[in-house]
Amino acid sequence: MLSMAVFLPLIGSILSGLFPKFLGKKGVVWVPSILCVFSFIISTFLFHDAISGESYEFHILNWIQSSSINISWSLKLDVLSGIMLFIVSLVSSIIHIYSIGYMSHDPGQARFFSYLSLFTFSMLILVSSSNFVQLFLGWEGVGLCSYLLIGFWYKKNEANNAAIKAFIVNRIGDLGLILGICAIYKTFGSLVYSEVFFRAYSFAPVDILILGQPIPVLELIGFMLFIGAMGKSAQLGLHTWLADAMEGPTPVSALIHAATMVTAGVFLVVRCSPIYEYTTYALGFITIIGALTAIFAASIAITQNDIKKIIAYSTCSQLGYMFFACGVSAYSAGIFHLMTHAFFKALLFLGAGSVIHALSEQNIKNMGGLSKHLPFTCIAMWIGCLALAGIPPFAGFFSKDIILEAAWSSHTLLGSISFYLGIVTAFLTAFYSWRIIFLVFHVSTKNNYEGVRESPMTMLVPIGLLSFGAIFSGWLGLDLVDTTKDFWVDSITVIARHGTLQYTHHVPLLIKLLPTIIAVSGIALAWIIYVKFPKLATIFSIKLRLLYVISYNKYWFDEIYEKYICDPIKSLGKFLWEKGDIQIIDKFGPDGISNFCINFASRLRKLQSGYVYHYAFSMFFGLIIFISWHFLVFLGVY
Repeated sequence: MLSMAVFLPLIGSILSGLFPKFLGKKGVVWVPSILCVFSFIISTFLFHDAISGESYEFHILNWIQSSSINISWSLKLDVLSGIMLFIVSLVSSIIHIYSIGYMSHDPGQARFFSYLSLFTFSMLILVSSSNFVQLFLGWEGVGLCSYLLIGFWYKKNEANNAAIKAFIVNRIGDLGLILGICAIYKTFGSLVYSEVFFRAYSFAPVDILILGQPIPVLELIGFMLFIGAMGKSAQLGLHTWLADAMEGPTPVSALIHAATMVTAGVFLVVRCSPIYEYTTYALGFITIIGALTAIFAASIAITQNDIKKIIAYSTCSQLGYMFFACGVSAYSAGIFHLMTHAFFKALLFLGAGSVIHALSEQNIKNMGGLSKHLPFTCIAMWIGCLALAGIPPFAGFFSKDIILEAAWSSHTLLGSISFYLGIVTAFLTAFYSWRIIFLVFHVSTKNNYEGVRESPMTMLVPIGLLSFGAIFSGWLGLDLVDTTKDFWVDSITVIARHGTLQYTHHVPLLIKLLPTIIAVSGIALAWIIYVKFPKLATIFSIKLRLLYVISYNKYWFDEIYEKYICDPIKSLGKFLWEKGDIQIIDKFGPDGISNFCINFASRLRKLQSGYVYHYAFSMFFGLIIFISWHFLVFLGVY
């Protein structure tokens, strides 16, 4: 069953991509979608088996065999992989069905659904892998498919640039992952999860020499693996690709941002918890990067006007929550938020897609008053934003609150910093999410919306299903963070001194209520500024001009990278090309050899006079030399 759940999307991708004429116009969209739904159904049973205590590895074939390394192609089922299989296949199935309506008029439907199913397959391989090599295969497969999907509308320069940017930035992070995997093999002599994690404790005191300095080997491995996670999950410094990825079709944005690509980094850290639990600095680094990313991305989202980019920066911010949860060893809280986030974030993207589908417009300042024309979409966006803001009893309330409580309960400096940054982020999150709601659906507008109507049922049904997930997934997922139950069995490791979740029951009532109070305050401020006194938005943008410009320009990260990294590298490349390649390598290499051959041949050509007596004389002269040589040899002179 496990192999069927993983490989069914691959079959759908192959059929849709290679046999579009055979499947027909309807077949290329329905066949991969139905196979993805079947994968979800099987994943549901696997998830039930996993939480019931079943755990195993399914061997498929031997992959790499040598004297020093043996890697098999095998799939792993435990509680962690079971949850991820369930979430990925569910959200992917819903997005497949949504795409049937959204992409109905696109001539590249077959190619789109082939990429979409291949993306799903790569993510399923990633979360079900039993070793680091197989994980890396799924990791790179997700990266490749993201490039193909972001640049799907390849005739747009913006889409091509965004796809290339995502690919290159992720390669930077992937270098860290590769080095981490190499360090794991060097240290443990194996790349199989079970062997590495079982022996992690024994290597806690072991150092490795780098430039003559001893460095704890697990710290090094932890840092390298997290750099890979930073690229894939768009953490501060390697985040710049995420907003630009919105150039792809909206279903792509939902798939990348909800339950697949960007959550791969979180999954990697949680999967490697047996390593991270014996580190100090690596966990601290994860904590502070996660917290800074959360508030950084939220501070950008409050001034953006593109509805998809606002939600994209929201994703970046929520991933920060997941990471600093992992940093304080609350791995289960991070996965809990990953699960709830998958539902409400996919809901927000698909709801935004419904608005874009109706208006062919993405700027929220050009919208308004759509609640009457798109009532179903409006209700769905309300639900999504309530969940995102963390308002009870919606899903985001449960997962976000437990993360903040865990940070408070860590009783560490970095944990406390993360808590306060998380509280400020919660305020900003509520503010920008309801800025969307008010400006898109409720603020009056002079726009003429004649002919604007709700999206087709193939788009509304998935939105409705995700709405239920955004409401109830928080209630259903409480067992994930229940410390009185051994829910995770051996799939997550937390040592005794890092049991922060156990102390969340003793958090003061004010701390428990504070995130909700802050979120309600953010919503109230958004209502005051954009509904009650709409002129305040302009006044604040003028009075706080510096802060507004910094936020609107996204802290000039792209410009800084372009000026201080990209341009110097380009200049260096141009110099090496002009001075090294042209003037040295080419001059003395291929160009020099070819010029010598041409000159030599041109001189030899002059010997071809065309007169017979010249050739006869040459032959006679050559014969004389030949005879003379042999005569001298005979005499013993030579």
